[in-house]
Amino acid sequence: MNPSKPPRLLLTSVCRPLGKPHGDGISVGYELLHEQVTRAQGCFSPRSYQLHFSLEYIAHNLDTPTVVLQYPSERELIRELKRGYEYIGVSFILSVFHKMRRVVELIRQYSPQSKIILGGYGTVLDDEELKPYGDFICREEGVAFLRRLLGKPPKSMPYDHPLIINGLQVFSQSIGENGMVFAGLGCPNGCDFCCTSHFFKRRHIRLLPSGRDIFQVLMRYRNHNPAIKFTVLDEDFLLNKRRALELLECVRKANVDLPMFVFSSVKALSQYQICELLEMGISGVWMGYEGRRSNFAKQQGRPIDDLVKDLRSHGINTLTSMIVGFDYQTPEIIQEELNDLLALEPTFTQFLIYGPVPGTPFYQRVIAEGRLRKKFIESRQAFYRRCTGFYNVVQHPTMTTPQLQKIQRQCFQQDFERLGPSIIRSVETWWLGYQTLKDSTNARLRACAQRYRKDILDAIPALRPAMWMGPTTIARERARKMLRTIQEEFGPIRLGTQLRSWLALPLASWTSLTLRIPWLQHPSLVRTEYHC
Repeated sequence: MNPSKPPRLLLTSVCRPLGKPHGDGISVGYELLHEQVTRAQGCFSPRSYQLHFSLEYIAHNLDTPTVVLQYPSERELIRELKRGYEYIGVSFILSVFHKMRRVVELIRQYSPQSKIILGGYGTVLDDEELKPYGDFICREEGVAFLRRLLGKPPKSMPYDHPLIINGLQVFSQSIGENGMVFAGLGCPNGCDFCCTSHFFKRRHIRLLPSGRDIFQVLMRYRNHNPAIKFTVLDEDFLLNKRRALELLECVRKANVDLPMFVFSSVKALSQYQICELLEMGISGVWMGYEGRRSNFAKQQGRPIDDLVKDLRSHGINTLTSMIVGFDYQTPEIIQEELNDLLALEPTFTQFLIYGPVPGTPFYQRVIAEGRLRKKFIESRQAFYRRCTGFYNVVQHPTMTTPQLQKIQRQCFQQDFERLGPSIIRSVETWWLGYQTLKDSTNARLRACAQRYRKDILDAIPALRPAMWMGPTTIARERARKMLRTIQEEFGPIRLGTQLRSWLALPLASWTSLTLRIPWLQHPSLVRTEYHC
């Protein structure tokens, strides 16, 4: 290394193509929502590529010449490797361990002088398994680790927050931009299956320590795009009440509407009045429903049925995550819990199989009880490839593996057939919120109602495909009823909106076609330079 020249760093994801046809497990891909939540909804599924946002965030805060590659092909990676880098970081999770090994193989072939850094939640594995592939292993917050490795002075939090925008599409058309807000890492709740909680030893690392810090990032995005909405990345964003109430105070003082989708829990949400959540800007919540008898600490608080109904009636969309495969469950119990959940009419629903990830208490219990299925004891590689939430890797007390995996598929299908497309459920939730808030004595809540009104009118074109192509008669009728209700409240639909509604039909058909053409499901390389 030339001492007068700063070292150059390459940060990369694993290589595309990803997906089951390419040797990966079920749900491995580029889209969290489409692969793990709306996977049964076909053309009605909202689409959004999930980049390795952490790589962009880290590179932005290093003050070191850095290039970030998102989903390169092997050819594109090789081309980049030939540019010469002193350090190369590879981000991976357990289910793509085999893809990480291939990236390392290419690095050693085409850039043998480079030091390899392994990072991401795949590093829950021990040194014995990872040392053959990396010179350094990052098992902590990445900015601090890499600045220390590269000989840079430490930075105090909050770090400088990059503006990273993620788009969302429905029927192959953009429906807006999301500003990604990196508020924290880790979670103190410590659910026994949760990799992210135990990776950081049940600590919550506040990347944005105060509510004012969060507010300032939101306003930077808003100055960039006045119509932008937000996704806040923090495992249980609302658990720290002091920080959240400081954000609320900032928002109230500035009198701005900053709609954001957040991750939270029953325990955290129960700390607030619904008007506080609305004024803060909470427009959507991902929360764990898990199972009626799962008894996780994060489920303490308001009865979840009351909470979900309250959120929905005030226009806040919910994404509820249910687990199948708890020891107490039987097929009959799972169906009962599913019925209870669907009766709440959540906007989105996720169903994952209870799975043991190394580093978690559930994994330790499964190993201690000798319940890891024999084929995965004999082949660790096969086990890692199935750490996706869509395979049963544990011997269940009452259900076979094919039975449990079939039940999971049926849960997704029942959700879609009984409640219809999630994009229509969103409109229904906004409608309920509009009716609840439009005559509020609180001016900020009336402003929420007007946002719901705009969102409803903007979403009208999505109703016609649901009316014609919905999965069941019940689902199709729900869409027709919603359109009639909108017309009765807001009057005749404008000509431009009517034209977009009819155009949505061929766009929905085109989207259905693209889902059957595998090569159209892969993103192009995203290459970004920092400090170069």
